[in-house]
Formats: sequence, C-alpha cells, structure tokens
Amino acid sequence: MSRRRSLTVATLGIIGASGFAFAAQAQTSASTSLVAMQKNPDNWVMPTGTYNNWRYSPLNQINASNAKNLQVAWSMSTGTDRGLEGQPIVIGNMMYFETSYPNYVFGIDLNHPDQIAWKFQPPRDSNAPPVACCDVVNRGPAYADGMVYANALDGVLYALDAKTGKIVWQAKNAHPQKGQTMTGAPMVVGDNVITGVAGGEYGVRGYLTAYNAKTGKEVWRAYSEGPNKDMLMSATHTINGATGKPIGPHSSLKTWQGDEWKVGGGTTWGWFSYDPKLNLIYYGTGNPGTWNPSQRPGKNRWSMTIMARNPETGEAKWVYQMTPHDGWDYDGVNEMVLANVDDHGKEVPALVHFDRNGFSYVMNRATGAPIAIHKYDPSVNWATGINPKTNEPIVDPAKMTSNGKDVKDICPASQGDKDEQPVSYDPQTKLFYAPLNHLCMSYQAFNVKYKAGFPFVGAIVNMIPGPGGYRGRFIAYNPMTGKTVWQHHDMFQDWGGALTTGGGLAFYGTLKGMFRVVDAKTGKMLYQFKTPSGIIGNPITYMHDGKQYVAILSGVGGWAAIGMADDLHKASAGLGAVGLNATLTDYTNLGGTLMVFALPSKVASAN
Repeated sequence: MSRRRSLTVATLGIIGASGFAFAAQAQTSASTSLVAMQKNPDNWVMPTGTYNNWRYSPLNQINASNAKNLQVAWSMSTGTDRGLEGQPIVIGNMMYFETSYPNYVFGIDLNHPDQIAWKFQPPRDSNAPPVACCDVVNRGPAYADGMVYANALDGVLYALDAKTGKIVWQAKNAHPQKGQTMTGAPMVVGDNVITGVAGGEYGVRGYLTAYNAKTGKEVWRAYSEGPNKDMLMSATHTINGATGKPIGPHSSLKTWQGDEWKVGGGTTWGWFSYDPKLNLIYYGTGNPGTWNPSQRPGKNRWSMTIMARNPETGEAKWVYQMTPHDGWDYDGVNEMVLANVDDHGKEVPALVHFDRNGFSYVMNRATGAPIAIHKYDPSVNWATGINPKTNEPIVDPAKMTSNGKDVKDICPASQGDKDEQPVSYDPQTKLFYAPLNHLCMSYQAFNVKYKAGFPFVGAIVNMIPGPGGYRGRFIAYNPMTGKTVWQHHDMFQDWGGALTTGGGLAFYGTLKGMFRVVDAKTGKMLYQFKTPSGIIGNPITYMHDGKQYVAILSGVGGWAAIGMADDLHKASAGLGAVGLNATLTDYTNLGGTLMVFALPSKVASAN
C-alpha cells in the first residue's frame, strides 16, 4: 500500500492463513525437516511453536467446555531460583527445556516423566551474571536434525546430541567482559542456527550471527549499526520501509555523532520468525546506548528497527525504524508474527508487531511498507500518532527526555506496554492475544562515560502503575482496527507469554503465579491454578499417548521482578523496576518449577 494511505483503516481484517507455516517448502534440509514437523500438532518443535510465531495449536481435546476440569499431571523442580522466561519444546516422546543461569538443559522422556533422561550442565562463567541487566534469564532451546541448540548466559552456543545431551560442538558468540551476554532463544533456519546478543545497557554494539548447524562454523554476522557493509545492507537494494526507497550510503553512520555508533546498542535478544516462501527471517533491534539521548544526536539507525534478512547470506532486504532517536528505552525486540491480511480485498503477506513504544504495527512483510499502525494502550502519550508522510512517530516535545531534565508522567514506562512476553494469534477468531504492561514513568537523563563491561545507562527511572492503578492487562485485539475486543486487568504486569488452541482457549500466567485459561471469544475465566512461583514463561501444548497436555515454567524474575531475583531494595534500582513491584513479595516467592496440566483420564477420553 502507498505510504500516504491512511493507517487507521477500520475495514481490513486478519486472514487466518493456517496453512502458512506448512505450505511453502524450505530451501535446505534442516528447514524442510522443521516445516514438516510443524504439521504434527503433537509436537512443539521450536520456541515459537512454528516459524510464523503464532503460538497457536489446533489441538482441541482441552476446550471451553472442559477446561474447568484441568489438573496438574506432573511437575518438576528446575534446580534454579531465578526467572524462567522460556518454554519447553517437544519432539516425539522427548521434552527439552533450559533454565536460567546456570543454564541447565534437560531432556525428559515423556513416557517416564518421573525420571530425568539427561541433564547438561555448562561450565559456569562468573563474569556473566553481573552484566545481565535484567536477570539471568533464558528463553529456551531449539531443535533440528537430532540436535538441541542452547544459548548460555556467558555467550556460548551449544549443540547437544538430543539423545544423550553430549556436546557436539560449541561456539563463542558473546563475551561478558565486554558486557555481552545471551538470553534469547536460537532459531534453526536452513543449514544455519541464528542467534543474537544482549547487553544494550553496557554499550554493546548489537549483532545477529548465523552458525552452520552441523559444524558450528560462523557463516555470517550482521551488526545493527555502523558501515553498511558491517550491517550486510546494500545502499541500493536494502529498502527503508518507512520511505519505500533504498537506504542509501552511510545509512547508519550519518545518524550518529562521531564514533557513538561503536557503543550504540541495538542488541538482538528477542524472538525470531521466518517466512519459507519469501526466505526471510524477521527480528527487532533494541535500544541505542546510552539511555541519555543528548549524548547521541540523530536518529541512531538501525536501533529500534524491524529487520528482514536472507537467512543464508544475512543480507538485509528491508528495515523499518519504529522509534528514531529513542529517549525512553523502547526496545524494538518484541516478536514478529507472520499472518496474511486483507488489504482492501487483496490478500497481503503481513508482519504484526506489538512494540514496546505502545504502537502495534502491521507491515507488508515482503516490502516493509506499513499497512496499519495503532496505539494498543490508550494511555500512550510520548507520541501523539504516526506522521503519514514519514511513517515516523509524532513525538510530544513535553515527553522527550534530555540531559539533566526530569520528565514526568511518560506513558508507557521503559518496560513498555509490552516487553518480550510473546503474543498469540488465533486463526479461528482472527484476533491477537497479548499479555501486556500498563505503566508510566519519570525519566531523568545524565551524562555517562563508556567503559567496557560497565553499565552505560545514563538515566534514573521511576515507574508507576498506569491510569486506573493497575500494572498489567491481557487483551484480545485486532491490530487492523486498533480495537480491543475484551481485556482483563491485573495488579502486576502480565510478563508471561500467551498460547491459543483449537479448543477455543487462551492460556497465560501472571506475576503472582496464577496460571489461567480463558475463553478466546468472550474472555470468560474458565480455570485458574496458583503455581509455586510467579510466571514469566510461555505456555505450550502437545499430545502424548492420546492425551493433550499444557506445560508452563513457573519461576518469577526477569526485569519485572528483578528486585526479588537480585535482592534489590532501592526504588530506582533495577532500571526503575524495584519500586514498582515492591509488594510482589507479598504474593509469591522465588523458585523454578515445570508445571504440566491435563484433563482427568475420564474427561480426556470423552473428548
């Protein structure tokens, strides 16, 4: 669509292209295997469930009529007490999951869940936890062709034999001494394992790396800022989705002052998705360094950007910067969900993204052109809207931060209206189910000097609940119209991910530790269970021996609960998060548990 077209069209609808993840054939063996495996809903073959990142399963043994009968089928301690921000994967009769640091990886035979088939314990690097800004979390392992791929906090990517847990190869992707860590989940595409890096609060220059899945040899690395050649971008062939034109020479360098780009952030610790038909991977880049925007004049490209790249070469096809010259820490790393949309009667391959900045984006995933952009939380006030000529935010000058100025009542807060907690798309209702934050903040920037391995923040942040006094929401949402169909409010942020199923259900967890099942159409609460700790993980579902199960990791932590996780007490500590949730200790405690739910045998057999 033309970039001059209105971005608030109310007549467009999401098409439930349920065959998307399976219809197209991939180019090489690993992807071909994973695409085929996704056809079997008994499995959950990758962290995102499927390449399109729907986090949806057609399984329907558990449904709206019987969800009230759910019960705990089995559980397992993880042996850790820090935040569990990932999810298991299920391949046949085996389940694999990874914990927070020290990053234990478990293999569980589902025929014998009372016994650990194997446990991998990577060497511990004591340099890593101190430079993990927002808890020592991990977002889960990946699988392909008989190997499990796991990122460790200290920057090592491990390839493990799926049968034994033995190391097949390992690659060093990050260095804690430089402030670099790894918290994200890898994704296998083609013959490559794709992985990112964390450390934006330490002046890390972000990058995405591809390793050969069989050998561990580095295939390509693409930086988020710097010369075009370092970013694997072409002045003439990489398109800026906001303008519809090539990015041109020095597309990043000219938007930074001096050498600030060398410590420019733009880290890549979020989720990845992949379109086999277009042969493009999609991901977002994080905040620029430092948090003080006065120290880095310019648009600071390509931080805060959606990237579309060829997975074999790393070459960028298009980029779209959502928050130029970020002054609020609105990282752009949240997941990209791939679903087709009806654009004035024409089916268009689209990408849907709920950004930290409070806007939902629907993009043409082939070209990067915006189709629809809306505020998904009406409290958003840092920007009044999107300029239809530039496709950039219209920033309210009163909410722009700068050196030495204490700016109050900015909505959302730095944690965003949504952080990395992933949404789910249900092709039956054609709605997105989003676990969200609802926060505002005061923000005072100050000058800070860079030193490798030391914090490079430069801001004091204090967060408060958003209008209405609550901190979290779970919503059913149409990003084409910007309409919220129904919502639940929660005392604390809803920091765990969402799952939808063919049974007409949506699943999610809360920071208090409540595991919930709601009717996807109406939002009616059908089931709740208080798990041992708060939930920041993502539910999955699978079938084993004729029975549907739902699994969730319970273990409070992450940025939302960094005060509990790291025993912090000063209100402004934890980048402003400690004071916000100081009372969370009244509702839950630290501790990691894998929880698995199912229907009683009599109820399951009746379905």
